[in-house]
Amino acid sequence: MISAAMAYTITKYVHPHSVYTMELGRRGELITHDKDQAVLTLMDIESVIETNFIALSPGQDLGHMVQDAIVKSNRNIFPVVDPEGFLLGIVLLDDVRPVMFQRSLYHEIKVRDLMQNPPAIIDVDRDKMTEIMQKFQESAAWNLPLVKDGKYHGFISKSKLLTAYRRKLIHFNF
Repeated sequence: MISAAMAYTITKYVHPHSVYTMELGRRGELITHDKDQAVLTLMDIESVIETNFIALSPGQDLGHMVQDAIVKSNRNIFPVVDPEGFLLGIVLLDDVRPVMFQRSLYHEIKVRDLMQNPPAIIDVDRDKMTEIMQKFQESAAWNLPLVKDGKYHGFISKSKLLTAYRRKLIHFNF
């Protein structure tokens, strides 16, 4: 009896899921009694992607950036992509403001001079909702770029993600 109890305890520790749920557990798709985990598992990443951002190219000058992007957008963040669509970085409006009204710099400063690496990048094919939430937590960012096969695909905002999470949690019944 003692050996059976020990064997069960060790097996449960080494393999927390049954043979029927092992693969789902490994992929992070197992719905459990943990409400937070279950709601995150059921959330659809496509429903929180925002694509209405104006993309910039690294060789674009400040004048064109102000005229083509900043004036036409209500966003404060701009993705920087290469001609093939691969994400190179981001430009924050806060970094542009100090030079935005200095017309003498419009042809001297390039987007690559103002570009920075995003605090984290979300991969639509690889990252699960729990990992996305963790990236927002660790980076303290409000918007994170999303890539698919390395190419820019949009942004996910923390506020839209948390709103979708709350809605799903309210409608989630056990």
